[in-house]
Amino acid sequence: MFRIFAIAIFVAGLLIGGYYRYQAEKAGEKISWNEEGAIVMILLRFFGLLGWGSVIVYLVNPEWMKWAEMPLPAVARWIGVITGVIAVPLLYWLFKSIGKNITQTVKTRKEHKLVTKGPYRWVRHPLYSVGTLLFTSFALMASNWFIGLTTLIGLVMLMVRLPKEEKNLVEKFGEEYKEYMKRTGRLIPRIRANSLAK
Repeated sequence: MFRIFAIAIFVAGLLIGGYYRYQAEKAGEKISWNEEGAIVMILLRFFGLLGWGSVIVYLVNPEWMKWAEMPLPAVARWIGVITGVIAVPLLYWLFKSIGKNITQTVKTRKEHKLVTKGPYRWVRHPLYSVGTLLFTSFALMASNWFIGLTTLIGLVMLMVRLPKEEKNLVEKFGEEYKEYMKRTGRLIPRIRANSLAK
């Protein structure tokens, strides 16, 4: 049952991400990977492939991932289903909001526009947040520590890359991006002291 939910969530996420990434690439501009830095680029892609690969292997045949199975109560696996179901519309929302500005690297497009609508109103990098949520849901549904580990390592690598990505965005948008940074969180909404006082 959990595998069926995982397949449905995986396919939905793949279709949403694939469609919007295709639309962005269809614009024709080639984005260089050089600014990533060789070590970060290699490690991020390596652990990304491990994460995607382990999820796909589980979906094809859970027996092949049995070596990394961990005992989880059914309630934890249902939490995985719920978070996965929540992640799918969030994925659609963020891709629809960012549109053709999406890239797979820290480099921005020449016609890149600063997006501050949708989830970007509160979070600067919701794709990283939702992606982490999605892969965490797969780890829970599969009851698999290896998928969880690759998700954690992938998040750490993204956090290492983020300062360079934000530096590029500051160079591109200047004070506008600096002001945007003051009112938003990187991966989760920023809690303001004055909102807590109300």
